[in-house]
Amino acid sequence: MKRILLSAFVVVAMAFTTQVKAQKNPMVGGAAMYANKDIVDNAVNSKDHTTLVAAVQAAGLVETLKSAGPFTVFAPTNAAFDKLPAGTVGTLVKPENKATLTKILTYHVVAGKLGSKEVAAAIKAGGGKAELTTVQGGKLWAWMEGKNLMLKDENGGTSMVTIADVFQSNGVIHVIDTVLMPK
Repeated sequence: MKRILLSAFVVVAMAFTTQVKAQKNPMVGGAAMYANKDIVDNAVNSKDHTTLVAAVQAAGLVETLKSAGPFTVFAPTNAAFDKLPAGTVGTLVKPENKATLTKILTYHVVAGKLGSKEVAAAIKAGGGKAELTTVQGGKLWAWMEGKNLMLKDENGGTSMVTIADVFQSNGVIHVIDTVLMPK
């Protein structure tokens, strides 16, 4: 009987250890995201974020997002950018539109390291909705729809967090399915 209990304990412990290890380096866009790398060094490896990485480069935000931070980044996928009207991304990455692109990208960033636990606590404290101030200076609102963390931008557009808590050396990324737009 003791052997059976000990074996069961070992199996549960191994499963827990594997689960914790998997959470430590979650997969995003087919690549492991390492907690000891910064936001940019991880994002460049995600095949789902090539548009975001190109936009960050065009806006000149690479060094900022490689700095100590910490930052909370709501990172739109390529599919999120594809929802924008045809030609929008191509227009935004042109040098003459750098200010507009920077405004949109920094609207996806909140100062500090807000994991899902911190966002949930803010939602609870706010009576079901949390107001977040972005680095750009605008507001985002977060709430829960069932088990889904949702965001609303200043224009009433909504986005869902599809992968939460991708921790980085200088913050955390939450992958989202729609580009958020400031006023």
